Amino acid sequence: MRDFEQWGLPACQMGPVLRIHLRPATDADLPLLDQLYASTREMELAQVPWTSEQKQAFLEMKFQAQRQAYPSTHPDASHDMICVDDESLGRVYPDRTENFHLLDISIAPERRHRNIWSRDSAPYPLRSGLEAAQAGQSVSIYTETFKPSRVFSCALGLQQKSVDGFLVLLEKPIWEGTGKRSKVPGVA
Repeated sequence: MRDFEQWGLPACQMGPVLRIHLRPATDADLPLLDQLYASTREMELAQVPWTSEQKQAFLEMKFQAQRQAYPSTHPDASHDMICVDDESLGRVYPDRTENFHLLDISIAPERRHRNIWSRDSAPYPLRSGLEAAQAGQSVSIYTETFKPSRVFSCALGLQQKSVDGFLVLLEKPIWEGTGKRSKVPGVA
């Protein structure tokens, strides 16, 4: 069984060409950003014996904390919405200061396991990896040991660099000591 199958992820079928682009997140995106954040915490919150009101209060507190922490700890990072045509379906928080580090990437639950990519539109992490490679940077992201995103990140060629409790740092080194750029999966 492949790793992605254990998470119930279907094999992707190539569909029509979609116009995927990024745009800066604005205050008008806050309701969607709040929903995206809450959706990323569902697995954790399913395990606690809290009321729905307690869970909602926790989510609001943590979302606000994240909104304050990322700009203060990563002032040069951008906060962008992932869009297909005019529809916002996710967010990404990349920091390109030294290397290419994804602070966060979230896709709306109803779009997560659908193929929003096409032959002419590589997934954002792959495009980002190519941009980083051209700049001589590595690509990295933190994820949790129990999240399906870890499987997706590993499928893109990111490898475990360190573990701290349930946090895992995944990295795709660009230079592997050979003087050659490492291969980005799915890109010739």
